[in-house]
Amino acid sequence: MYAIVEIAGQQFKVEAGMEIFVQRLAAEKGAAVEFDKVLLVDNDGAVKVGAPYVDGASVKATVLDDTCRGKKVIVFKKKRRKGYQKQTGHRQNFTKIQINEIA
Repeated sequence: MYAIVEIAGQQFKVEAGMEIFVQRLAAEKGAAVEFDKVLLVDNDGAVKVGAPYVDGASVKATVLDDTCRGKKVIVFKKKRRKGYQKQTGHRQNFTKIQINEIA
């Protein structure tokens, strides 16, 4: 059984017991969160597609870590023949959650 759920503006394919990194959520470590924006539910071949969301479907999860950071992304700017070079880096903040059940 799996579901496609919208979390913080992004879509994820989730299954029970799965651990995923999502955009920063306003929840403490160990808190239980519930997502109601379920776009699709597949229960062993019985597919329910929402318009836009599936009625009565929800995904329950637990926050494992609220201070994760992604890999560094290097931003390099250069204008040729002008002597201009600029390099900056960025690390995105994430929240690690574990999917408990799809209801």
